[in-house]
Amino acid sequence: MHSPHDPYVRVRGAREHNLKGVDVDVPRDVVAVFTGVSGSGKSSLAFGTVYAEAQRRYFESVAPYARRLIQQVGAPKVGEITGLPPAVSLQQRRAAPTSRSSVGTVTNLSNSLRMLFSRAGDYPPGAARLDSDAFSPNTAAGACPECHGLGRVHRTTEELLVPDPSLSIRDGAIAAWPGAWQGKNLRDVLDALGYDVDRPWRELPAAQREWILFTDEQPVVTVHPVRDADRIQRPYQGTYTSAHRYVMKTFSDSKSATLRAKAERFLTSAPCPVCGGGRLRPEALAVTVGGRSIAELAASPLTELAALLPTGDETARVLTADLTSRIAPVVELGLGYLSLDRPAPTLSAGELQRLRLATQLRSGLFGVVYVLDEPSAGLHPADTEALLTVLERLKSAGNSVFVVEHHLEVMRGADWIVDVGPRAGEHGGRVLYSGPVAGLAEVGESATARHLFDRSPAPVREVREPRGTLPVGPVTRHNLREVSAGFPLGVLTAVTGVSGSGKSTLIGAITQETPGVERLVSVDQKPIGRTPRSNLATYTGLFDVVRKVFAATDAARERGYGVGRFSFNVAGGRCETCQGEGFVSVELLFLPSTYAPCPDCGGARYNPETLEVGYRGRNIAEVLDLTVEAAAEFFADTPAVARSLAALLDVGLGYLRLGQPATELSGGEAQRIKLASELQRGRRGHTLYLLDEPTTGLHPADVEVLMRQLHGLVDAGHTVIVVEHDMTVVAGADWVIDMGPGGGDAGGRVVAAGPPAEVARAAGSATAPYLADVVGSGTRR
Repeated sequence: MHSPHDPYVRVRGAREHNLKGVDVDVPRDVVAVFTGVSGSGKSSLAFGTVYAEAQRRYFESVAPYARRLIQQVGAPKVGEITGLPPAVSLQQRRAAPTSRSSVGTVTNLSNSLRMLFSRAGDYPPGAARLDSDAFSPNTAAGACPECHGLGRVHRTTEELLVPDPSLSIRDGAIAAWPGAWQGKNLRDVLDALGYDVDRPWRELPAAQREWILFTDEQPVVTVHPVRDADRIQRPYQGTYTSAHRYVMKTFSDSKSATLRAKAERFLTSAPCPVCGGGRLRPEALAVTVGGRSIAELAASPLTELAALLPTGDETARVLTADLTSRIAPVVELGLGYLSLDRPAPTLSAGELQRLRLATQLRSGLFGVVYVLDEPSAGLHPADTEALLTVLERLKSAGNSVFVVEHHLEVMRGADWIVDVGPRAGEHGGRVLYSGPVAGLAEVGESATARHLFDRSPAPVREVREPRGTLPVGPVTRHNLREVSAGFPLGVLTAVTGVSGSGKSTLIGAITQETPGVERLVSVDQKPIGRTPRSNLATYTGLFDVVRKVFAATDAARERGYGVGRFSFNVAGGRCETCQGEGFVSVELLFLPSTYAPCPDCGGARYNPETLEVGYRGRNIAEVLDLTVEAAAEFFADTPAVARSLAALLDVGLGYLRLGQPATELSGGEAQRIKLASELQRGRRGHTLYLLDEPTTGLHPADVEVLMRQLHGLVDAGHTVIVVEHDMTVVAGADWVIDMGPGGGDAGGRVVAAGPPAEVARAAGSATAPYLADVVGSGTRR
């Protein structure tokens, strides 16, 4: 029996995912890092077991309604956990924030600023006091009625809609119209309305041109189509839609990014003429604090905002002090270059997670376990030092900080380390070591120890000679002003710089249309699917071949089962209770909905009849449950499957299950699956590969595997450009472009460009000292 003051969280018999009945003790009130190669089971231990159990206990304490849901969601597979305080989880959620979400709304700083204006603002003489809602562009009380609180209005002009007025409508003068049948239909409707569709556009009367492009009327008319003579053409009722109306509707309502981008080409975006981009009603913009409106303060970088706040009467002083104390942790985490009105969709995953972390610092909670998911992701080494300070502050406020992490500096700064391994998937799931960091050096089978304590020189690599240069720019977007850069072809280039310096903006300017680009493959970290229906096998195309293999078995032929029978996406072979998802969505009224295994098929996805068909002793559900590594042996003599699996093994994903739902994959895993899909294609001609932080979420041992692949692509004659913060990767590149010197307005310039050894000596570069550590001494950091 442990004493009530037991200072440890003690886990006994953890069997979640690949954990093999793990027992581990982790002290409370420390910064503890959970590490191990990708897929070793560290997240299953930290999130799937410790955090999941804390959450289950919270549900148990609230209400019978919630208790009923726990049975559905399922408790973690663990014998017992003692000494576990309440837990707060900060994961790298990749849900897309909306355009109305901003730095101010994510951090709740907007609420404090609105309260300051409502209670302590200077109002014009005779003006009524406004509620804090009137200072929000996201409420009906506050939003400018002209632009609905967005600050910009989208307009179009005749010149944009009709770029070549010498053409007739029949010849395609109205470029903004949709293509194919829809565009032909609009032309036929105009013809039926009596407009001359064969005269050059510029010869049509101005009033007609105005009506055709901008009318809000939608007349319906009978159309007698004139088409191929050998086809019967029946009259139909056609509705007219003006070019302006079509473009605006597509831009605001279309779910297709391609259609929206096409519509955007025919629009000009300008600050709203009513609010001047301030997004609010005139009466809210008339209220000032320190002589500035709320829109002006929201547009200031946070580092400047604190200095602009007044200290007037008691109310203003209290509200200003609250705001200043909330801004401090955001600035401390290296995000002082952001302004409150910066839209959340323009932030990286790392920036978003650090904003949430800064908010937690202000929450005043103590006695809880914070479980963090790679807080160093997307962080330049210069910013990692600030992160360690913040983790220490959470600890000194009386909390335990459990961090799933691969960054060696974060490991070195921890009080305690739990190393899970030794390898991934079924070759992992054991705790190799749990104790103070220095003790890990004695564990021979630990891949982490090799990288953490090995100071032997990194092998010196010859820098490749480029075959030419791809000029990019001048780019003016976000914080880049007329920036140009040259990317050498046929080599590996690393783009570096502190967070917010403009790296992603610069490489985002490289498109398929850029002169000199033959074929572009951009491999990002966006999810490969948003529901459990999308998985590794479906995304790579491997599942199509597997289904054909099952359909060709004697049992399937006897029963008349075709390929479709083995798909969980169509009726027939799938379990109808969960419609082939294997999971049912459980709605939690006061929390995000979660997925629980289907009560009928238990997660198998198929109905019992389909599962009776076997191939080499396994049914389709059991094959989907195989890891990539096991499947490579199972399908060794099926070339089409073996090729896909070999590509996944090459990028270090042997531990993933074929049917692993997309919702369970990290951003780094999604990125490597995309890379593997690309590698198996058999490449034609020169390809330019763009990767944004490919080592995010990777253990140093996995980084080696990935870099072998990328160097292999370059050796095969291709060009690879990576945005990267890992200095060992940067040191191994042929060319480095360093952005900076700071973030936001203090960045956006190319500080240095050249081979790694040269950039390591560059003056004024925040990257240079960290790169010099690796290049100069030739040691691994």
